[in-house]
Amino acid sequence: MTNRIVIHADRTKGTIDRNIYGHFSEHLGRCVYEGLWVGEDSPIPNTEGIRNDVLQALRKMKIPVLRWPGGCFADEYHWKDGVGPREGRKRMVNTHWGGVVENNHFGTHEFMKLCELLECEPYINGNVGSGTVQEMSEWVEYMTFDGVSPMAEWRKANGREQPWKVKYFGVGNENWGCGGNMRPEYYADLYRQFQTYVRSYGDNRIHKIACGPSEGDYYWMETLMKQAHRWMDSITLHYYTVPGVWSHKGAATGFPESEWAITLRKAMHMEELISRHSAIMDQYDPDKRIGLIVDEWGTWYDVEPGTNPGFLYQQNTIRDALVAGITLHIFHRHCDRVRMANIAQLVNVLQAVVLTEGERMLLTPTYHVFDLFQVHQDAELLDMHESVRTIGGEDALPQISASASRDAEGRIHLSLCNLDHRSNASLEVELRGWAGAEVNVSGSILSSDATDGHNTFDRPDRVAPVAYTDFAVSGSQLRANLPPMSVAVLELTAAGR
Repeated sequence: MTNRIVIHADRTKGTIDRNIYGHFSEHLGRCVYEGLWVGEDSPIPNTEGIRNDVLQALRKMKIPVLRWPGGCFADEYHWKDGVGPREGRKRMVNTHWGGVVENNHFGTHEFMKLCELLECEPYINGNVGSGTVQEMSEWVEYMTFDGVSPMAEWRKANGREQPWKVKYFGVGNENWGCGGNMRPEYYADLYRQFQTYVRSYGDNRIHKIACGPSEGDYYWMETLMKQAHRWMDSITLHYYTVPGVWSHKGAATGFPESEWAITLRKAMHMEELISRHSAIMDQYDPDKRIGLIVDEWGTWYDVEPGTNPGFLYQQNTIRDALVAGITLHIFHRHCDRVRMANIAQLVNVLQAVVLTEGERMLLTPTYHVFDLFQVHQDAELLDMHESVRTIGGEDALPQISASASRDAEGRIHLSLCNLDHRSNASLEVELRGWAGAEVNVSGSILSSDATDGHNTFDRPDRVAPVAYTDFAVSGSQLRANLPPMSVAVLELTAAGR
């Protein structure tokens, strides 16, 4: 069977918010320390302590928003320990992630500098689990108040005269688990209390984010929406793709063939989660004022052998690239409700886009998907009809996952994933509602010769994009052939442009 896609170029279904391509940086393992922060005195080239090679790679990928400082770490983080002269900052134990000493050298000023260098929006996650209303209130004041107050004066004394712009602020994280093991009724009351003191100073408008459910906890979503929807701008959802069970998640590389389909099928479960949680939100917010933010998602495997189990360091393969592509396509389809997503995590942790080892750095297959897909940011989602073959047995998968959008210049981008690890996927694309007679097509593709194909510091470009040319164009129709386990992005423009 030939797969067939019809793109309706004259019918749009909403805007793909650029923040769907957001990221997450927690004080966990080597994400912040070594991955992002090396300090001004490091032999690794850096800008005010932030390593230049990682900066350059992340800027190319056009990160729109970055979440910090956690994660579970957020609800044991006391921000005042991370400001002022570094030699005087308190040291603490990172009880969640390896029991290592956190020296607080990377704090508010350093994170805001990172966001300035990346030209991205900061998303701050406040401490509800072990913090106080006053602590959270004073953090917002410290960062954003442009007047005379104790916190504003302290910020100026610490070297920052002008306040920062902080749009996104999360009131707690995973308060059903590591953030306090709370009941939803209790957290709903705490959220209403804490958010009251997360104030918008001057022209800085805070977008308040409530801690939503884990996976399929629909009771948590129902309770929060019923009790607190009036006071929130967005609510979160967390879901990780785990091939096995939490006690034995499965290996990142060298995995059995059966785990290929299992992993992709579990990634596609995101569709059901978003649909069902959105239906609950619709009952209390039919106008869709409140955004759904999937601020933790991605693959989670057993850690790499020989590494600290609390550091969550794992390799990243073409399988992860396909999980990323599938998931981003799901977010596209739900762009009426999903306003932001943050893959976990940025560097050296879980489904990272960058890995580092001392002064060396590599880009993962997941990085390349985000880089290729950046063309969808803020583009108009196009209506599309798909007729695709299925692969596998009883729990079959579609062979192809696809999404199409039109950018501000009128270019159409079609992203495609061939989920089949054994066979090529033949594809026919028809472009309807297209003003021009002829279509110019160009593209890039990411593929591998092994189901666990990945990049290493000795072979950093083993899995990297190349030009894609295996297609033929006739008028407004396209025939293409995708190799097994591949991700491609095609650009369609009117002939002569």
